[in-house]
Amino acid sequence: MGMTITEKILAAHAGKESVVPGELINAKVDMVLGNDITAPVAIKEFEKIGVDKVFDQEKIALVPDHFTPNKDIKSAEQVKTVREFARKFGIVNYFEVGEMGVEHCLLPEKGLVIPGDLVIGADSHTCTYGALGAFSTGVGSTDMAAGMALGEAWFKVPESIKFIYYGKLPRWVGGKDIILYTIGKIGVDGALYKAMEFTGETISELSMDGRFTMANMAIEAGAKNGIFAVDQKTIAYVKPRTNRKFTVYESDADAKYSEVYEWDLSDLEPQIAFPHLPENTKPLSQCGNVTIDQAVIGSCTNGRIEDLRVAAAVLKGKRVNPNVRLLIIPGTQAVWRQAMHEGLFDIFMDAGAAISTPTCGPCLGGHMGILAKGERAIATTNRNFVGRMGHPESEVYLAGPAIAAASAIAGKIAGPEEVGVK
Repeated sequence: MGMTITEKILAAHAGKESVVPGELINAKVDMVLGNDITAPVAIKEFEKIGVDKVFDQEKIALVPDHFTPNKDIKSAEQVKTVREFARKFGIVNYFEVGEMGVEHCLLPEKGLVIPGDLVIGADSHTCTYGALGAFSTGVGSTDMAAGMALGEAWFKVPESIKFIYYGKLPRWVGGKDIILYTIGKIGVDGALYKAMEFTGETISELSMDGRFTMANMAIEAGAKNGIFAVDQKTIAYVKPRTNRKFTVYESDADAKYSEVYEWDLSDLEPQIAFPHLPENTKPLSQCGNVTIDQAVIGSCTNGRIEDLRVAAAVLKGKRVNPNVRLLIIPGTQAVWRQAMHEGLFDIFMDAGAAISTPTCGPCLGGHMGILAKGERAIATTNRNFVGRMGHPESEVYLAGPAIAAASAIAGKIAGPEEVGVK
């Protein structure tokens, strides 16, 4: 019996010729990731282990991105804990304010994850790196602590679901719409503890930024990981960023999948997830009149340069509705600089948007755009649970950057055509 990409990566890192779904394994990891919320807990657990060094100073990444720049004393103390740990143990990949970005944008950009890697991170959206043909998954802070000490973790090998997409995407439709459509079809537990393997002609044409967006939200369907086969786009992205040798894995023709879904996306409309679950999706034409108070374009889902370019294409020559606050949050310093050099910031500022330094910001109800009672936001973020962006009686609608930008102009959920953009 053949194996899937996910099974092959897990087998290789466990030192086994093959693995099967449901099997429990110990596997060596290529990267252990933590942020300013999860790493302090892991550090406390690490100290209980009683070791005097980490397993590899270059295979740990600490990115204080959730509440930074620090919003209050507590967040400052959390980052101080991470900073002092990084200094004490010589962690090479600690990213201070001014160098850091949103972790799941930053690590691929820095070449810290490559095809065939096995990555664990104390953050649920660690599954983002499946876009590179890596197995990556979120873990708890105690597993992160053990990973930093031992360089390995235990796993139950997941079953895999294959998603095959056909057709050329319409204008203004991208990776965010594909993954929202998918989650809308299978539900937030439709891939529970399974690998979501994304394939098909539509995926072959999808940019790396679009793939990162899709892999990022695999967890929103309950998946253990999301993963893409490596192709020339992947290699073109990775090669300039690393000197490490990487292994390309492909699913065997006789690999076993628990389910296979096939969809033609030729006529796919922009998708919007209504409160309070990512599965509560509707096509744009069925959204009705939903007024908004805030629009957020950024996060580990849609804070990359392609996302900002799409937003700028919609906003150019337009003004944000006077009743709406538009926040633009580039994913990394490099994205910030590139957007500035391309003139995107001028477009955003002329439109009346506020531009932030890279941070997770309001995505998790952190800072830089918290919602008050009764307010609504449309956001390119990945979750819209109750109270996710502020007050428990606020509402978050999830969408891609084109819809978020157009909605900021219209003052209600709208597409680019509705605000005069073709």
